Amino acid sequence: MANFPWLTTIILLPIVASLFIPFIPDKEGKTVRWYALIVGLIDFALIVYAFCTQYDFSNPNLQLVESYPWVPQLDLNWSVGADGLSMPLIILTGFITTLATLAAWPVTFKPRLFYFLLLAMYGGQIAVFAVQDMLFFFLVWELELVPVYFLLSIWGGKKRLYAATKFILYTAGGSLFILVAALTMAFYGDTVTFDMRSLGAKDIALNLQLWLYAAFLIAYAVKLPIFPLHTWLPDAHGEATAPVHMLLAGILLKMGGYALIRMNAQMLPDAHAYFAPALIILGIVNIIYAALTSFAQRNLKRKIAYSSISHMGFVIIGFASFTDLGLNGAMLQMVSHGLIGASLFFLVGATYDRTHTLMLDEMGGVGKRMGKMFAMWTTCAMASLALPGMSGFVAELMVFVGFTTTDAYNPTFKVIVILLMAVGVILTPIYLLSMLREIFYGKENEELVSHQKLIDAEPREIFIIACLLVPIIGIGLYPKMLTQVYDSTTLQLTERLRDSVPSLAQQKVPTVSLNTPKIEN
Repeated sequence: MANFPWLTTIILLPIVASLFIPFIPDKEGKTVRWYALIVGLIDFALIVYAFCTQYDFSNPNLQLVESYPWVPQLDLNWSVGADGLSMPLIILTGFITTLATLAAWPVTFKPRLFYFLLLAMYGGQIAVFAVQDMLFFFLVWELELVPVYFLLSIWGGKKRLYAATKFILYTAGGSLFILVAALTMAFYGDTVTFDMRSLGAKDIALNLQLWLYAAFLIAYAVKLPIFPLHTWLPDAHGEATAPVHMLLAGILLKMGGYALIRMNAQMLPDAHAYFAPALIILGIVNIIYAALTSFAQRNLKRKIAYSSISHMGFVIIGFASFTDLGLNGAMLQMVSHGLIGASLFFLVGATYDRTHTLMLDEMGGVGKRMGKMFAMWTTCAMASLALPGMSGFVAELMVFVGFTTTDAYNPTFKVIVILLMAVGVILTPIYLLSMLREIFYGKENEELVSHQKLIDAEPREIFIIACLLVPIIGIGLYPKMLTQVYDSTTLQLTERLRDSVPSLAQQKVPTVSLNTPKIEN
């Protein structure tokens, strides 16, 4: 089974399966939704099986590598592989997309098209994390945008066309920078290649590296998102349905973080040394600005959307810390936020289905009528505000300690950044707990409480949240079950990044033992 094309099968299965949906005899969509769920479960089972049987934690290099000539005249190859940077996100994609399919159970408007787009998006997102050819990466990055556009523009809210158009303009516009940078790298030097490993091995002049890094940064800053290229996200979340919310928060934002680490850091390490301080500042802006903006929002979807932007700031800081622990924390934060963000946005959709409003001023007094919903909201909000024992706490703590122990920045800069990060951590429980109070125990909206049928959580909704809470709590209690997947890869990458900085090149990577407070330098 070692020679079986695991990643190719995992990518193509949902895409090929989606092509059969138009031929399924089904008027109301009941058969189609079961078909989509079964396909999703089979694909996720294949991901888990390939991970458990074919993936070696101790190997920092690409595994499950497959390469087939596709368009030889353009040197375009179907080249896929997985390492510590991509494997956790491939598993996350399968998990979140399968649950999003179950979350889409109530969809009755054009169900064939909806589930067709969902399955096509499934394969496209896994391809983004698996491909190892830059031109192929650009193609799947672009194609993956199409299902999101239609899912927003057809099943969104009142301003869905505006939100979908803004999304496609921002993300497609940013993608042009990927194409230009990829072509420049491919044709630089004596050999023409789009293979990522070959591109990373090229001796590119520093001045050109800086321009290439800036181009990639613009493209991926849109998707992560990083201030000031973030404004599409609150609009998209403000109009999306619950399953699309889960895909946006759980997977799409992680594509930007993954690409920053894979291309900006891994392929352009010399330029990363120059951009890292600016990235730290952008990360702080993300944390503070988005947290304050979230606090001021009265629309529930936009409040959670800005909360997502704030949490992504920790990814940026960990990414630029030049420590193994900081980069580990950035990876863990991406997976953790994927789970927590998906759970919160699913609950937003479930709450809207009952109250028919997103404005916090129009909610209140529903806690007694929806006790199970309140319990689920509280648990997921606690995970988001980094309660100890949950994945968010471990991820943010690793970024904190990773940046605190770095020797890449002067002490004054470090102290200022740490204090501002702490402010962001303090703001998070303020806006989340006040949100819970207003929804469930605020001033009673008599019309809402007396006239709306406030049905408590259904078994399907409880099951989805329970599935998300199991890894959230599991990682929080035993983070090694995730960090061991990518630790060897991030350690190798951190060593390469430090080698690009003359003052750090001769020093070991700062690491922190989990059993003792001793810091090894």
